[in-house]
Amino acid sequence: MGDLEIRSATAEDVPAIVGMLADDPLGAQRESPDDLTPYLTALARLTADPNQHLVVAVRKGRVVGTLQLTIVPGLSRKGATRSIIEGVRVHAAERGSGLGGRLIEWAIDTSRRENCQLVQLTSDVTRTDAHRFYERLGFTPSHVGFKLQL
Repeated sequence: MGDLEIRSATAEDVPAIVGMLADDPLGAQRESPDDLTPYLTALARLTADPNQHLVVAVRKGRVVGTLQLTIVPGLSRKGATRSIIEGVRVHAAERGSGLGGRLIEWAIDTSRRENCQLVQLTSDVTRTDAHRFYERLGFTPSHVGFKLQL
């Protein structure tokens, strides 16, 4: 995997990112690769916020993975800072290659550099393969998550 680069996402990466977000049964229902306007607007907001890290994994000039890491200062846990991993996607042709593990390793290492005491993520209850993946990496299913659609 020495030919892999993990770097900040740019506007030119958005079509590939959205393509990966839409490339599964859940994403196909909520993503719209036909109109990139809202994604480009979101990228501008993310880029302006120093606590947001939207990255892509690039191999041979091609975007093959992505994730978003958010740094969240807080009062709980004695004022601990935590990080949240979101939107982890690996291109279909790269699944099983170890790329997902490399992306999560990058997120954990970055969280340590940001002095986070906790890394957390959520995963849809239907993504059982993802749950096994995260558990293999040392994450524990310790909480029940809730969402309210607005």
